[in-house]
Amino acid sequence: MAQHPADAQKSMRADPRADHRWLVLVIVAIAQLMVVLDATIVNIALPSAQRDLGFADGDRQWVVTAYALAFGSLLLLGGRIGDMFSRKTVFITGLIGFAAASALGGASVSFGMLVMARTLQGAFGAILAPAALGTLVSTFHEPRERGRAFGVFGSVAAGGGAVGLILGGVLTEYLNWRWTLYVNLIFAAIAVAGALVFMHTPRPAERPRMDWAGTLLACSGLFAIVFGFSHAETAGWGSSLTLGSLAAGLMLLAGFAFAERRARHPLLPLSVILDRTRGGAYVAVGVAGIAIFGVFLFLTYYLQTVKGYTPVGTGLAFLPMIACIFASSNTSSIFLLPRLGPRALIATGMLLGGGAMAYLSRLTVSSGYIPDVLPALLVMGLGFGMIIAPAINTATAGVRRQDAGVASALVNTMQQVGGSIGTAALSTIALTATARYLAAHPTPRATAEAAAATHGYTLAFAISAALFGLGVLLALVLLPSRQRLAQLRAAAAQAATAAPTEAATSATSRTN
Repeated sequence: MAQHPADAQKSMRADPRADHRWLVLVIVAIAQLMVVLDATIVNIALPSAQRDLGFADGDRQWVVTAYALAFGSLLLLGGRIGDMFSRKTVFITGLIGFAAASALGGASVSFGMLVMARTLQGAFGAILAPAALGTLVSTFHEPRERGRAFGVFGSVAAGGGAVGLILGGVLTEYLNWRWTLYVNLIFAAIAVAGALVFMHTPRPAERPRMDWAGTLLACSGLFAIVFGFSHAETAGWGSSLTLGSLAAGLMLLAGFAFAERRARHPLLPLSVILDRTRGGAYVAVGVAGIAIFGVFLFLTYYLQTVKGYTPVGTGLAFLPMIACIFASSNTSSIFLLPRLGPRALIATGMLLGGGAMAYLSRLTVSSGYIPDVLPALLVMGLGFGMIIAPAINTATAGVRRQDAGVASALVNTMQQVGGSIGTAALSTIALTATARYLAAHPTPRATAEAAAATHGYTLAFAISAALFGLGVLLALVLLPSRQRLAQLRAAAAQAATAAPTEAATSATSRTN
């Protein structure tokens, strides 16, 4: 007997799996933490891995770059895969693949094996990350609940890198560098078990078709961009390979945009990014990504090489910032975003981030943690929380269910590309400033080296502060008001309410 559409809606509400959305949030947060912290957790373990496997200093960057290249270039494809199939199936596949790649890396007996494992981690991470965020987009529709969910998710996205520093230091110092990879097996096992029991995501009623031409252009363009910035970090901006990769990447992405305007089933519908609300949010995520990766990188170097902190001590130094990120992300998404809107909130977060970076630009060799570093970390945590969670919430507002995965992938893409730009550009600037300082202060060498390194780091902080200033202006110009965000949410909620009725009606007609 056919089920009436109204009965179908009642049965969905009565389904006990529908009441597990907060457990789904925990599962998704675990998966996102695993992906984000892997961008930093291995960094602290690199010296130990290098001694164990015997690879050269010049090869060390590839352990990090291989992950970034695969992850950054395949994100849009991973997002579309999540839209084409059951997001639960894609999510679990990404978790299992990521765990298997991590096990392979932990068991590495050679440099090549470790790089291959990191590449596979990045590839499966590109499937997993959009599926995780896409699950939240399709699970939480009510504004207050959505704010809470994105507050938690934003905390993980912004603070996961710092968690990676802490966990990497503890595992490397007290166990073995291999455990920085093996630990993912624990995260993945918990998330897979939870997803199998509590996650319920039906297959799309109409499966989007794959845009192969757009996929090829997008993946190759993003690969070239990320590779170009990564190569610039070691070879410099004048390298022909750096310039060629960046130019090729821009041309390929321009070709991608041209192709998407004419594709019948585009990989990334341009309406997703041309909407001013979402486009401004993507820009905010990218600018914040530059600064976040920069502060983790250079403040880590400063604390370890200049102040003599241990890896564990360095990670623990970031704990106050993580606490502020968590508090600010949840407060911003739940209480402030509905009242102030993205424009005022994210612009204020950018302003706080810029002030914190400017404060760090005053560091000297003799600076202390409590008076000179801690205040900046506290303010920075508050600022990041006001940027990332509201920006992710806004960037996915109003997207159609069949585009939720690729819209979510674009959030991760902007953060990843922003991080690549920040790491490469700021590293080059810092190294150049350090070399010039040493040339101008040749003696005594030991004292000059610490001062030169600090000079390079503080210049990078000052430029990050300027980027945040640019972010304030972009937020004020591009981001929407509270009323516009409310309109997008209302449209998305209406579409989500209509979807079960349409599905039930379709099922009724097929039965009859």
